[in-house]
Amino acid sequence: MKPGPRNLITDVAGLRVGNATNTQVKSGVTALVGDAPFVASVHVMGGAPGTRETDLLAPDKLVQRVDALVLSGGSAFGLDAASGVADGLRAQGRGYQVGEVRVPIVPGAILFDLLNGGDKDWKENPYKSMGRMALDAAGASFKLGSVGCGTGATTTTLKGGLGSASVVLESGITVGALVGVNAVGSAIEGKGPRFWAGAWEMAGEFGGLGGPETTDAGFEPSLEKLAGEATTIAIVATDAALDPAQCLRMAVAAHDGMARALVPSHTPFDGDLVFGAATGARPLEDPQWDALRIGHAAATCLARAIARGVYHATPAKGDTIPTWTGRFAQGGRPA
Repeated sequence: MKPGPRNLITDVAGLRVGNATNTQVKSGVTALVGDAPFVASVHVMGGAPGTRETDLLAPDKLVQRVDALVLSGGSAFGLDAASGVADGLRAQGRGYQVGEVRVPIVPGAILFDLLNGGDKDWKENPYKSMGRMALDAAGASFKLGSVGCGTGATTTTLKGGLGSASVVLESGITVGALVGVNAVGSAIEGKGPRFWAGAWEMAGEFGGLGGPETTDAGFEPSLEKLAGEATTIAIVATDAALDPAQCLRMAVAAHDGMARALVPSHTPFDGDLVFGAATGARPLEDPQWDALRIGHAAATCLARAIARGVYHATPAKGDTIPTWTGRFAQGGRPA
């Protein structure tokens, strides 16, 4: 497998991504929108999730397809971002048909970025309007790092960010990942600069440093972020024709990528969550083996996307934590 032409989740045809960024609040929203409704699922492994409309994604529920998925900053306030996306989709005539009414189906998840140095003293919740802005900005190309839901994200030692990556399998199936990296754990090995995900890097996409030189099997993480301040939220997507149960298995497998890229991951203080999305454009030639390969590709993409989100983060006024590029000079040497 190799990266797609953009190395973004939008290499999955029929999917678009839009970001809305508020630099004053130091937060934002990212929306994944389908040109047509798509199969979706979700799997949660963190101990502190924040979600909207995720129960309906179970394989046994009535609604089998969604119009968009939303990743937002703002903790519980950010759940309102999906309302803005839903309003915009309704204005476009999108949504699940119930009699004469259309109801856009927009599940979402949030990360905690309320203590990152931004101005959170708003008089009105800004996330609904940011959701609408993210929908309006949706396209095939988008920036990574300190944008959208990754604007104010952090890890234990460095700023986090919005990351994405893709691969095309030998079968022609495309798999991609989109992630807001905001973890209790660290994306770098020890004091850095190498990323835990280095073994999965393709084409020097996050510094070309390769895998860790050494691994300390006795490493014990310290809780430098307070309980409740974290959560890494992600979407993995494919153009394969997956049913809801297969889509769920892809999301489950993708959590392996999170564990490869963030140490520790899936802690009681993270709300780690992965949405799965499948547009259904490509039939599976071999359902069992294709599903296995798609799950592996999803994990690989998510690990790379996490490292790319941290790698592309940029500094901003009032930051409480440095960026990877600010801490390490060109070539990975300490700055």
